[in-house]
Amino acid sequence: MRYLFEGLLVLHLVGWAIVLGGWLVNPRALQPARGTFHGALTALVTGLLMAGMVGLKLVDDNMDWRKLVAKFVIAVVVTALAWEAHRNPERASRINTTAIGSLTLLNVSL
Repeated sequence: MRYLFEGLLVLHLVGWAIVLGGWLVNPRALQPARGTFHGALTALVTGLLMAGMVGLKLVDDNMDWRKLVAKFVIAVVVTALAWEAHRNPERASRINTTAIGSLTLLNVSL
C-alpha cells in the first residue's frame, strides 16, 4: 500500500505543478492556462484518495486532520474557480486567475 500512496503523492504534486506552473508562466493573463482545471481536479482527487488511505490506516502516517481539512477546502475552491474559468472563458478575469494561483501557492506551502 505504501507504493500506491507514494504514486498518488507523485500524481498529486504533478497536478499542483500544472496549476502553479500555468499561473507562474503568465501571472497577468486574463484566463488561466489551459490545463489548470485538469491539474486542480487531479490534485483534488488524488488528495482525497491519499486522505482516505491515511484515515483507513492503510499507511502509517500521522496526519493533522485540521491541516488536511484546510487543504481540502482550498483545493475545492481552486477547482471550482478553475472549472468556472474553463466553462466560461469569456467571463474569466484576472482576479479569478490571481485567486487560483495564490490559493494554489498557499495550499502547496501548508
